[in-house]
Amino acid sequence: MYVGTLSFDLLLGDVRSLKEKRSVVRPIVAELQRRFAVSVAEVEHMDLHRRAGIGLAVVSGDTGHLTDVLDRCERLVAGRPEVELLSVRRRLHGDDD
Repeated sequence: MYVGTLSFDLLLGDVRSLKEKRSVVRPIVAELQRRFAVSVAEVEHMDLHRRAGIGLAVVSGDTGHLTDVLDRCERLVAGRPEVELLSVRRRLHGDDD
């Protein structure tokens, strides 16, 4: 069994309130869940208007499939015009860890 995680640090566009922030972050989280069947949530910078931290995890029996899903998730977030992707941290965990 392999577990892969991604941590996204995002800078949001013209956001002036936490309500506006939710209207940007929620659709990203929902699309990742819907398209890739991953576990995902906003996990950092909860009290900042223009920053968001999103954490994502996926479990697979095959490292190739795991890497493919993580790559596609990263491309989806990076391609969103309403956010700037500041950094991505990727971790892979296997039975040996």
